[in-house]
Amino acid sequence: VAILIARYGTAFKITPYTTVSANLMIREIGIALFLAGVGLGAGGNFFKTIADGNGLTWIAYGAIITILPTIVIATIARIAFKLDYFTLIGIISGSLTNPPALAYANSLSTVDRPSVAYSTVYPLTMFLRVLTAQMLIIIFC
Repeated sequence: VAILIARYGTAFKITPYTTVSANLMIREIGIALFLAGVGLGAGGNFFKTIADGNGLTWIAYGAIITILPTIVIATIARIAFKLDYFTLIGIISGSLTNPPALAYANSLSTVDRPSVAYSTVYPLTMFLRVLTAQMLIIIFC
């Protein structure tokens, strides 16, 4: 919705401008609510999942699937494309769909490069996650 309002808002006399303080407040509230929801939803069965069956194996698979591509892409982006640190951390945060990492990057930076890079990568990542899950279901079921 924000992308559409930014693009077509002037045609409908909608002003997409907010003050910096309001923007920061909404960001922090959103991140806090997101983390609270994820923590409450995932925390209940965490120890049971690890203790029963092969939970540690799945954690190891998840770590490898997350860390290896991130290191490879970050190295390529830094060396080949000469991206600065703040843009790179925004891209990594967006590719992992990780709002806490974005919040940390924003706390380090006085510019909006992490947020811009995050918002550039995040929609594509979410689309590819859904598409990949659908393809894996079709292939393996």
